[in-house]
Amino acid sequence: MLYRVIIMIITVKSGDTLYSISKEYGVPISKLSSDNGIADGILVIGQSLIIAIPENAFTTYSQTTADAVSLQNNISKTELFRNNFILSGKEEIPPQTFIAISYKDAPTEQKIIGGYAYDFIGTNRLLSVINYLTYIMPFTYGFTSEGSLVPPDDVYIITAANNADVGVLMHISTLTQEGYFDNTLPSLIFENETAKKNLIDSIILNVIEKGYDGVDIDFEYLTFAQKDLYADFSLELSQRLHEIGKILVIAVPPKTSDEQKGLLVEGIDYEALGKAADYVLVMAYEYGYKFGPAMAIAPVNQVQRVLDYAVTKIPNTKLLLGISNYGYDWTLPFIRGESDAPSISTTEAIALAKKYGSEIMFDETSKAPFFFYTDDDANAHEVWFEDARSFEAKMNLIKEYNLAGGFIWDLMRENPQGYVTINSLVEID
Repeated sequence: MLYRVIIMIITVKSGDTLYSISKEYGVPISKLSSDNGIADGILVIGQSLIIAIPENAFTTYSQTTADAVSLQNNISKTELFRNNFILSGKEEIPPQTFIAISYKDAPTEQKIIGGYAYDFIGTNRLLSVINYLTYIMPFTYGFTSEGSLVPPDDVYIITAANNADVGVLMHISTLTQEGYFDNTLPSLIFENETAKKNLIDSIILNVIEKGYDGVDIDFEYLTFAQKDLYADFSLELSQRLHEIGKILVIAVPPKTSDEQKGLLVEGIDYEALGKAADYVLVMAYEYGYKFGPAMAIAPVNQVQRVLDYAVTKIPNTKLLLGISNYGYDWTLPFIRGESDAPSISTTEAIALAKKYGSEIMFDETSKAPFFFYTDDDANAHEVWFEDARSFEAKMNLIKEYNLAGGFIWDLMRENPQGYVTINSLVEID
């Protein structure tokens, strides 16, 4: 029997300390700190804290290992790591480590959880999050106009996934080495049978040779003229993958209607791609983006509009929701064409609020945290990011619409409470 966490998310108020919260809820400071990414013990007014209250737990009295704890307590190592972010997926467990074995709650529905990682992800970051995943996707394979693959250095991530018994999907996109999505390259493939065969053959061979569980494709900024060609390519790739027992995931931008205009959506046919794919990932984020005005990255009210449309075109059990795991720090005032907001992690956002004495606020419409600060050069800033509350809102949408699950973009940014929240709400398949 697997157990789920009692999820309790509180908002820090004036006078709260880790010690007072620890006493109130009976959760050790070490667990509160690790689950919420608090390294210095200092809290920020308005920040969210996830409180995971174990039913069965103990403190190690000597050096031990994850293997030993797993065996002695009759739980899998995966469940041990998921219940204890403090272990960071590492085998060695030091003395005086508080270990949660189970949580007093019934199992919830199973969901697929995936995450993207660049090939330069650090070992500690990768080990700390990989056990919270069904699939990991090394980012990203490219391809040439002749259909040859341009691979990332994916062996390290594949090896880590295999060690953790996590599936791996080969991610292939139209992202160039210069960092932009090329919508001319797909036409050179779609309209040339030799190049198309070359690319599909290369993908299949790579999947077999490296042991991938399937393929995740993301072709962006396609034109209306490429829409049917992309659907045909996807169907052909899907058929070839199914012949070898592998799956196809297709990532799509957020749409709210068939008639919607815009560079991101005109070449994307939800219904046709849904028929070709085993799963369709709806990338419902980047509403707030680095070159735009300050706002929530993935406002829940906007995401709901996308899902309301998506479920009319694609079976909900095929749909995956994109989960943004980052924020932006905008310098004010916003000037279109000039403003360029850097991307930041949840822990970096909270550190900024802490440094400048800002109170974190929470927008109930978008279900996202934000705050303002003035930097050392007297520049005003507005920051929107993700926390346990916004992750809870996304996971609740996944459950409400009975979606297959969600994929996290991306795993590179530090946000322990995001993973603890996911593990609290669903059984990771």
